[in-house]
Amino acid sequence: MTIACTYEDGVICQHFGHSPAFKLYTVEDGKVSDSRVLSSDGQGHGALAVLLSSAKVDVLICGGIGPGAVNALSDSGIEVWPGAAGDPDAAVAAYLSGSLVKREGANCSHHDHGEGHDCHHGHEDGHQCHHGHDGGSCSCHS
Repeated sequence: MTIACTYEDGVICQHFGHSPAFKLYTVEDGKVSDSRVLSSDGQGHGALAVLLSSAKVDVLICGGIGPGAVNALSDSGIEVWPGAAGDPDAAVAAYLSGSLVKREGANCSHHDHGEGHDCHHGHEDGHQCHHGHDGGSCSCHS
């Protein structure tokens, strides 16, 4: 099995379509046997589903993600776990132990508003995240 996490600056990237990279984990017998970073090469949204499918990804762990991306990933046979934040290694360990919480409410529904808008969504530890989609960073609040 291969698990991917959106990846930026060592943590889970909070916007799937803007993720500069993915951290990929090879899982054998329920344990991570290898990991590596795969660059998105500046591709966005729909092209990322093709990239992950080509990398034989089975599961994607991410922050916020739009319904179109969820559909494209699902059509490629990739299970999506939105709403994660922080350390991707810890998120993968939680997924493998069955304790990762899937936050369906982390789906961004802003894609018809263009760039410069804001997105709000919750994370697995209950805090709320607010971030702009103009290249800004995530600002999280309890």
